[in-house]
Amino acid sequence: MLLHALSALWALFLGIAVILLANGLQNALLGVRANMEAFPAWVTGVVMAGYFLGFLLGSIITPRLVQRVGHVRVFGAFASLASVAVLLHALFVHPLPWFTMRLVTGFCFAALYIVAESWLNERSDNHNRGALLSLYMTISLAGMGAGQFLLTVADPSGFDLFILVSVLISLAVVPMLISASPTPAFETPSKLSLQELYAISPLGVIGAVGTGMSHGALFGMGAVVAREIGLALAEVSLFMGVVFLGGILLQFPIGRLSDRFDRRLVLTVVTFAAALAASGALFFALLGNMLADFVCMTLVGGTSLPLYALVVLHSNDHLRLDQMVAASSTLYFLVGLGASLGPVLVGLAMSLQGPEAFFLWLILLHSAVGCFALYRMTRSPMVPLEDQGAYVPLAGSVTATVSTATLVTESLAEEEAAQEEAAEAESEAEAPGWEEDTTEMQGSAAPAPA
Repeated sequence: MLLHALSALWALFLGIAVILLANGLQNALLGVRANMEAFPAWVTGVVMAGYFLGFLLGSIITPRLVQRVGHVRVFGAFASLASVAVLLHALFVHPLPWFTMRLVTGFCFAALYIVAESWLNERSDNHNRGALLSLYMTISLAGMGAGQFLLTVADPSGFDLFILVSVLISLAVVPMLISASPTPAFETPSKLSLQELYAISPLGVIGAVGTGMSHGALFGMGAVVAREIGLALAEVSLFMGVVFLGGILLQFPIGRLSDRFDRRLVLTVVTFAAALAASGALFFALLGNMLADFVCMTLVGGTSLPLYALVVLHSNDHLRLDQMVAASSTLYFLVGLGASLGPVLVGLAMSLQGPEAFFLWLILLHSAVGCFALYRMTRSPMVPLEDQGAYVPLAGSVTATVSTATLVTESLAEEEAAQEEAAEAESEAEAPGWEEDTTEMQGSAAPAPA
């Protein structure tokens, strides 16, 4: 069944890999080019934040456009617009048009991801959805990571790399548009108010904002920092590429731990580990030991990138079934808001403190989330392990749009299956010839805020 689904989704996986390859190259290219053009760090931060702001707006508006004109038209239109926006960066090298184009690019990529992930959700079922989503997220991280290494194929000060990004985006849509797949259904997600979500899961809210601010700074300003500490182009590619490598390597081990232990404890340990890894990266960068610094940045990616999935799953552990989809939409909004603020704030800090502020930012944010998680562990009991949902990797600020809803769909399906099994067992117990079971099933109590 899984092989059958893969044969039907090859075009989706190939297309999304090329799109992420283009996105990874574009992020690194703009950071390096901004440094070459002597943009102040705070200006670069604002420019790079435009992508996350546009992505957030796109994730809100795109579902309405899809319902109005259809998936294929939305996908083709925004792929063309994203391809054009990349080229305009090379024509107008100035912060204002760059911010505008980053805003447009973020909006377009949100639309592309939403349509692609809708197809993924439509072509999967309850038996293979988790495996397919895990593969999708691994391909996403691998594509973004591989894109960093295309930075060395041409001079970033010229037009060539911008043209390459545009070509990759244009090529990526071909297999997805010509594949013979039915148009997926898509429903605009409902919302759960921020106040309601915080009352249910304070750690979910704070963790989502903190994760967004961390990832926004990491992806938006990482290449800028690499240049400011004196790295060559090949080293800049390696500096950013190992972050994604770490995410790929540690997503699943961390996920398995979160399924076996109190998820808050795992989240706490992982986020403090990210702060420790960022401390090591700062220490070795100051010493000029770049090999050790790359190892630390691998650990930063490996511990920071899984945090979004941990935050979503922890929140779901404390939500009723009818609240999950609405909560996922609110959590994604919080991550997007944090990601929009991250590059701006870290850019301002770098203007005052230098590139060291980038590492200090990562240390501060992860430590703050870890401390809040410790506090929440003293305020509410853990969710029993049998009531925790199974871990599925999510890419957080990189691509996460409706993948969160896909995860929720899987949780709902598992719960429905469990309810069906319980109903069948109860029916068998009540059949003639069986002794009456006098033990009443206990309903779950409303969980305490986590």
